[in-house]
Amino acid sequence: MGGERWFDSGRHCLDLMAEPPVGPERLARWLVACGLVPPGTRLTGVDTRWVDRFAELRVHVDVLVRAEIGGHTPDVPGALERLNVLAAAAPPAPCAVRGEDGHLVRALGAPPECAALLAALARDAVELLTDPVARGRLRQCEGDHCHRVYLDTSRGGRRRWCSSEVCGNRERVARHRARTGRSREKSRPC
Repeated sequence: MGGERWFDSGRHCLDLMAEPPVGPERLARWLVACGLVPPGTRLTGVDTRWVDRFAELRVHVDVLVRAEIGGHTPDVPGALERLNVLAAAAPPAPCAVRGEDGHLVRALGAPPECAALLAALARDAVELLTDPVARGRLRQCEGDHCHRVYLDTSRGGRRRWCSSEVCGNRERVARHRARTGRSREKSRPC
């Protein structure tokens, strides 16, 4: 993936919120990296129109998901209607083919169209937003300056950060610095 790391939120539609693909090449890499299309899928049709359409879907999903987390009605009129329109198209048709090693692997029956991939993401958002259990597991990262949303699948449902290694570590370092800074202040003579 060219050294790029992608955030795994637990759902494709939440991944889109977290990692807005900017530019056709980045969008094509993201579609493979997040698992929406199988590795090796030819994405020759990805262009700036695709980027614009995925950006539009991202806005609608973001508005609806954050409204669910906050327990209020979305501010952007038409977000739900547009999500439903995008979800109505047929998603890409998967098929099983023999891989180089002879085992069955997932492939797509034809090169995916933009509308089909948007439909797959929009359907994922519809499933998420209409599933009370999944909705109850939606969380926004508690890290300073982090706005990522993820599905909390931890055993106790008490996950606080999108990534313990990044946002969690930043908070632990900040708490440590605050503690050691205060202890140095107390030990200084007057």
